[in-house]
Amino acid sequence: MLLYAHIPFCESKCPYCAFGSVVGKSELYSQYFKALIDDFKAQVQNFNVEKKSISTLFIGGGTPSAVGALFYEDFFAQISPFLKDECEITSEANPNSATYNWLKSMRSYGVNRISFGAQSFFEDKLKFLGRLHDKKQVFTAVQNAKKAGFKNINVDIIYSTKFDTKKRLSQEVLNLKELGLTHVSAYSLTLEPKTPFFGKTSYKKDSPILAKFLINELENIGLKQYEISNFGQICRHNLGYWQGKNYLAIGAYAIGFVGSQRFYNQSNLNDYIDNPYKKDIENLSPNDKKLERIFLGARSIVGIGAEILDESQLKRAEILTKAKKLVFKDDKFYVKNYLLADEIALFIAG
Repeated sequence: MLLYAHIPFCESKCPYCAFGSVVGKSELYSQYFKALIDDFKAQVQNFNVEKKSISTLFIGGGTPSAVGALFYEDFFAQISPFLKDECEITSEANPNSATYNWLKSMRSYGVNRISFGAQSFFEDKLKFLGRLHDKKQVFTAVQNAKKAGFKNINVDIIYSTKFDTKKRLSQEVLNLKELGLTHVSAYSLTLEPKTPFFGKTSYKKDSPILAKFLINELENIGLKQYEISNFGQICRHNLGYWQGKNYLAIGAYAIGFVGSQRFYNQSNLNDYIDNPYKKDIENLSPNDKKLERIFLGARSIVGIGAEILDESQLKRAEILTKAKKLVFKDDKFYVKNYLLADEIALFIAG
């Protein structure tokens, strides 16, 4: 079992971000964390979650580091009995708000993996993306994380913006190399509905050549690609998603998955605080689950198990194998170029 906890609070709203978040609202922190714990306790009971059974915890947002570390103390006290001894515990953070003291406190609670939303090292690109930090703060945050005892450190970057060229992407990677990271997540800019960037096609440079260049540059510094957007030491939590494992999700805006059902928490902060137990439930058919396995397997090292494919899907996968778009090994099909993963998955699914 995996556990995701959503912290929706941010210092500012980035213009490309479609994740559920609110700016400010510090007066609601205490109430929110109480609701978060109540939500967790209810799900533990509903799904018969045993102690020492949760293998990974991911604290995402929003911006978890926007909230003082003391607010997490009782949260960890309540959930820690359910975490395995070797549990991977990740928290997202922003370079401008993740102080040394915050990082040290989170490490003391058991967090052993930190993920910084850097997005770029160029001032013009950072301003364009609405980020509040600069390059120096990224370096300081990573240094502080190491000083606080973190050995597994990720940095997020965004590419395919109007600012990106091979020369600039190469410089982004040189900065990542200098930081001495175990992991990098590289996301292509997406123009999401209901965001200020939506429809602004001039903001995005959708270049497969640049994407391939960036992947090669990251692999050249020793960060091997294992999913379309991820490089380096495998994040066990995300791997669990791609493998189709069950995961509980607590917090406003969060979405969980158990068995053949997806559980949607309330997407209004105040409503969630008032009633953290309310969930909208989506029942997935066997075909829905199969399609997800195909698409997630195609995007990652998980691969697509031959046993889940029907006869016609198997034939299409074999066609792609002959065309050297797929590799067949140990009864699984693996995509060779993750940039083509969605097209390949669509073709196989039929």
